[in-house]
Amino acid sequence: MTHTGETETDRAHEGPVAVTGRGLPGWLAPVAQAADTVRPEQLSRFLPPTSGDGRQSAVLILFGEGASGPELLLMERAGTLRSHPGQPSFPGGSLDPADGDPLTTGPLRAALREAQEETGLDPAGVQIFGVLPRLYIPVSGFVVTPVLGWWREPTPVRAVDSAETARVFTVSVADLTDPANRVTAIHPSGHRGPAFLVESALVWGFTAGVIDRILHFSGWEQPWDRTKQVPLDWRT
Repeated sequence: MTHTGETETDRAHEGPVAVTGRGLPGWLAPVAQAADTVRPEQLSRFLPPTSGDGRQSAVLILFGEGASGPELLLMERAGTLRSHPGQPSFPGGSLDPADGDPLTTGPLRAALREAQEETGLDPAGVQIFGVLPRLYIPVSGFVVTPVLGWWREPTPVRAVDSAETARVFTVSVADLTDPANRVTAIHPSGHRGPAFLVESALVWGFTAGVIDRILHFSGWEQPWDRTKQVPLDWRT
C-alpha cells in the first residue's frame, strides 16, 4: 500500500480511498518516495505480532501548506483523559467494520473518518498519497497504519469533542526540523525516544517517533543534540 502512483482504488473511482501521488507539491516528493521504499523495521522496533493479534487502527499524517510553509496537522488529547492526558497525537483511531478490509482500504477510510470526527476537517479536501508500514503500540495493543495525506483543499478544523480533545493545531515542518526544538524524552520506565518542543506542546511517543522517521528518510532531518533530555511525568 505504499505507492504514490495510480492504484486499483483510483481505477475503481472509489473517491476518498484512492491513493495517488498525482499533483503533489514538489516539497512532498521526498516523503512520497520514502513511503514507497521504507521498511517496517526502519520505522520502529515494535512491529505487529505475527499471530495477527492487535487492535486494528489508523492515523492520518496530514501535510498542508500554511502561512509559514509546509505544516503538519496534530491534535492534543484532553487533560482529563485517563490515558496519556494532554499528549499530542495524529488524528486517528480504531477501524470500524464499515471501514472495510484492514489489510487494504480499511485503514484509509478509518483515517479519514476519524480525522473528520476529531477535527471537523472535510475528507474531500484530503489526497491520500501513501501509506507507511503497519506499526505496533505494545502498551495499548494497537496495530497502527499511518496514512499519508496532502491537504489539497484545507477546511477549518477544531476540537470537535472537548471531552476527548483539548485542541487541534498545525506545526510547521520548519519548526519540526529546527534542532533547537528537538529533545530526547525520558519515560519513567526508562524508555528514551525522540520528542519535539513545538506550539507550546511536547510531542513524544508514537507520534514523535513516526515524525522523526519521516524527517530522517525524507532527508529533512538536521543534526540535533540527542543529549538534551526532557523527563516525562509519571502520569503519561
